[in-house]
Amino acid sequence: MPDIIKLLPDSVANQIAAGEVVQRPASAVKELLENALDAGADKIQLIIKDAGKSLIQVTDNGCGMSATDARMCFERHATSKINKAEDLFAIRTMGFRGEAMASIAAIAQVELKTKRHEDELGTLIQIEASELINQEACAGNSGTTISVKNLFYNIPARRNFLKSNPVEMRHIIDEFQRVALAHPEIFFTLHHDGQEVFHLPIVLLKQRIVHLLGNNYNEKLVPLEEQTSIIQVKGFIGKPAFAKKTRGDQFFFVNNRFIKDGYLNHAVMIAYNQLLPDDCFPLYVLFIEIDPAKIDINVHPTKTEIKYQDEKAIYAIIRSAVKRSLGRYNITPTLDFNQETAFQGMITDKPFNQITPPSINFNPSFNPFQEERKLSSKEIPFLRNLEEKRGIPSNWDTLYEIASKREDEQQSFSLNSGKSISINEGALENLSGRQVFQLHQKYIITQIKSGFMLVDQQAAHERILYERFLIQLEQNKGVSQQSLFPQTVTLNTTDFALANELLPDFQALGFQIRDFGKNTLVIEGVPADIPENNDLAAMLEELIEGFKNNHSILKLDKRDNLARTLAKNSAIKAGTTLETEEMNDLIDQLFACQMPNMAINGKQIIIKITLEELTERFAKL
Repeated sequence: MPDIIKLLPDSVANQIAAGEVVQRPASAVKELLENALDAGADKIQLIIKDAGKSLIQVTDNGCGMSATDARMCFERHATSKINKAEDLFAIRTMGFRGEAMASIAAIAQVELKTKRHEDELGTLIQIEASELINQEACAGNSGTTISVKNLFYNIPARRNFLKSNPVEMRHIIDEFQRVALAHPEIFFTLHHDGQEVFHLPIVLLKQRIVHLLGNNYNEKLVPLEEQTSIIQVKGFIGKPAFAKKTRGDQFFFVNNRFIKDGYLNHAVMIAYNQLLPDDCFPLYVLFIEIDPAKIDINVHPTKTEIKYQDEKAIYAIIRSAVKRSLGRYNITPTLDFNQETAFQGMITDKPFNQITPPSINFNPSFNPFQEERKLSSKEIPFLRNLEEKRGIPSNWDTLYEIASKREDEQQSFSLNSGKSISINEGALENLSGRQVFQLHQKYIITQIKSGFMLVDQQAAHERILYERFLIQLEQNKGVSQQSLFPQTVTLNTTDFALANELLPDFQALGFQIRDFGKNTLVIEGVPADIPENNDLAAMLEELIEGFKNNHSILKLDKRDNLARTLAKNSAIKAGTTLETEEMNDLIDQLFACQMPNMAINGKQIIIKITLEELTERFAKL
């Protein structure tokens, strides 16, 4: 039997490795940006075409490479970051494994132009599928320009599984934001299909956060800084009042490397305990400086996971630092008598010796239990005149008797006529004969043959709207109502990209939205099922936030996610008073649904209580 184990060619091995390192265009963007950072650049330009499928180009003014280094960087495990195994315990660079360039070159057409500052000429290298096509000297600026064209052109299966351009562009923006946040001392630009998306000059960290996430973040940020012998923590956290229902604006950086760590995130959430609702998440951009020898970043190919030697101590430090920052900047409720305007005018500025106590006149012989003294004939006209001046009815002493008599008459009328809303059920009957009653503006009680049932009005309306929106998305026939005054809403770049991705589905639901430029949308019409008095801008922001929340947690289909989110935001809420006709209409629409008993969150909408159950409960009393 011949030998069956063979050594794979380098090109095949590189393609296999690329499956772990380069999963989508955003992965290539991340690797190229990190290489530019390691080159010492202070100006980095990112150019994207066709959401990275046609072109990813990164230009920096870093140290550049020699002709030999330029060719060597495309070999597997070729790196300038480490020389021996001990260097793994002192890594300060973004890259160190030497896999990124080899992986990218195996699945794309790559062109590299590089020139060192001390050289007169640079080097041009062209590689396709790990094969060197051309290498020659060229003129150019100092630094490096890497162009990645036709990503996954030789792996059709991987290219076919890429998402739409808006989705892939949103992932690229996420990676760009993470790198730009960690390095406010570097000038960044991002261009997509000829349009400038980001222009980030060298600023302080707070200004970089505002430039990336939006101008409205300026008032949301609270500074944080803590230095200990274990770690140093600095950055910004968000005020509880501006918390969102998604985790999108949460960033942890360890030695300027973006990481995802649920354990440290829990430390921040514990610090916000009792300051936020259960379904809200705060903003934070936190930087942790720690000795590289005390962490291991070689855990995951994407290098977004880190192991710590003493993670419990780091947890405690972060939790305490966030709590202290919230307290230091008066985020928690306080009472300052020097600042509270409610107490102004109540505290006098006079010296103590000039303050005189108030004088009170009283009758020392007054006895409230003494028999009531009869008014004299002279006092009665005087009191009657005083009562008339003060608006007191002259027959005030008989009002209680009159009111009691009328109440008795009303109760007698209710019991005899059967028209009392609170006692007799006859007034609850609508034209069709159904008896309905609203309990605490939250539940609807309706009588059935076997007893009665309780309906959660908010969950019922969510189910009705959810199925209606699904049908509209499938048929692309959403009914729209024109807004009298169109509203504009400005989003951050990530949310704007997501909104553009969802724009066809928004229109299918009945929205009339158009792009106004510079991350701004104009809302000219809304679905007919949405009340006209809604804040359209806030509703669109909540719709995008809810969509992101469902996508990250429930992994729902896009249209199902959108219908679910819009139904939840548009449904009537608990505490809304409904008329009898509205309650009957809600019940009729609910039982016309495909799943009337199941809420969109998986819980029950209806609870039935039979007469037998009531009889048993009364028998146990």
